[in-house]
Amino acid sequence: MKTILITGGAGFIGSNFVRHIFNKYPDYHLIVLDLLTYAGNPENIPNQIKESPRFEFWYGNVNNAGLVDMLVRKSDAVVHFAAESHVARSIFDDRIFFETDVLGTQTIASAVLEHPRVERLIHISTSEVYGTAVCSPMDEDHPLNPMTPYASAKAGADRLVYSYWATYNLPAVIVRPFNQYGPCQHLEKVIPRFITSALLDQTLTVHGDGTSRRDWTYVTDTCDAIDRILHADIQKVKGEVFNVGTGQDPDVLAVAEKILDILDKPAELISYIGDRPGQVQHHICSSEKIKKVLGWKPTINFEEGLAKTIEWYRENESWWRKLLWMKHVPIKTRTGEVEYY
Repeated sequence: MKTILITGGAGFIGSNFVRHIFNKYPDYHLIVLDLLTYAGNPENIPNQIKESPRFEFWYGNVNNAGLVDMLVRKSDAVVHFAAESHVARSIFDDRIFFETDVLGTQTIASAVLEHPRVERLIHISTSEVYGTAVCSPMDEDHPLNPMTPYASAKAGADRLVYSYWATYNLPAVIVRPFNQYGPCQHLEKVIPRFITSALLDQTLTVHGDGTSRRDWTYVTDTCDAIDRILHADIQKVKGEVFNVGTGQDPDVLAVAEKILDILDKPAELISYIGDRPGQVQHHICSSEKIKKVLGWKPTINFEEGLAKTIEWYRENESWWRKLLWMKHVPIKTRTGEVEYY
């Protein structure tokens, strides 16, 4: 029996990972630490899990060193999702991103260092640390050129974890997922924002001309990748960085059009606003490393994943209706105007 500490386990990817591990490993004990900020939602974790003796929930901050130490002490592995994670909000208010993403990660890494029982720390970084692609596809050696406060905070945390491995031989692994989508994603993110707008016959606002391209990965594929890292021979993965993505890169306008087509909504619902400051123009993943080392590859193509995601939002309107007021964030542009992203 293993005990896995999952920070940020009530968030989007974290809660999907909780469901994945809970259902796949019936002898595992799961501990979730989450501050339940606006993007952390206890409803993301099914009652079947919350009521199980194999599950513990702790409401708290990853910067609370005493609490973190207590939870790490009784864990066999730590999967660290907890972070502020929205580009536009980091432009609107960036301080909390550095406090949570960098200092919170330092608190986690320091606690793991103090407890040799912990077999590995899996740090969930992001492809945003790369900035716009300077070569395609983007492998793990791509330069780090973070273009927003969010991306720079995640880059700092990413390199901090690497330094703990290099300095202290911490059994750490870094995962850089490319753009995620699927059930339970907050409406601030582009795919659920587009889907819920279309369901309500509201405008789908596209930044710039919509030609920014992203590598969209369905969240259950990402959970499978993290699972493989969690259970791999530690000597194969310690100190390593793994990209997780599909190698496909539809542009944002094409995504909006595809959602409208699936929902049989008119193309006239699309409108355009100014490009977001710090916009990444292109992301496309090379996942050759994780395929070679761990045998992982995506199993859900974009069309299938998008259909599954739309169906989830159709069936869970009560979940997302109360989030509508947080759908857009006010950003002051370089010209001093305020636009909502």
